[in-house]
Amino acid sequence: MNKLTTDAAFRKAVQGDGIAVVVFKTTWCPDCHFIDPFMPDVEQQYSGKISFYEIDRDELPDLCSELNILGIPSFIAFRNSKELIRFVNKLRKTRDEIEQFLERAIQVAEALPQE
Repeated sequence: MNKLTTDAAFRKAVQGDGIAVVVFKTTWCPDCHFIDPFMPDVEQQYSGKISFYEIDRDELPDLCSELNILGIPSFIAFRNSKELIRFVNKLRKTRDEIEQFLERAIQVAEALPQE
């Protein structure tokens, strides 16, 4: 997962016409670490369909405030710099739930016209 450390890097990552999923985490969040073991497999499974990025919420607080990131980990899918869908709640996310979110992100992207 590519780590984004600046606002500019985030904006560049989400501007393309492919699906970019940004995972917002922190180093101190146990639920964020819970997903670490299986996320490389999930990334591989969606290779060629989705680009994955990670942002530490504590490193970019202004951006996270702008995007209304409250709970972590949070997942937001973007295309052409626009939010497609988000998966945000205060509960621990399972691999199955994350994969369902990714499938829904693909469906939403396919339903919208390309710009």
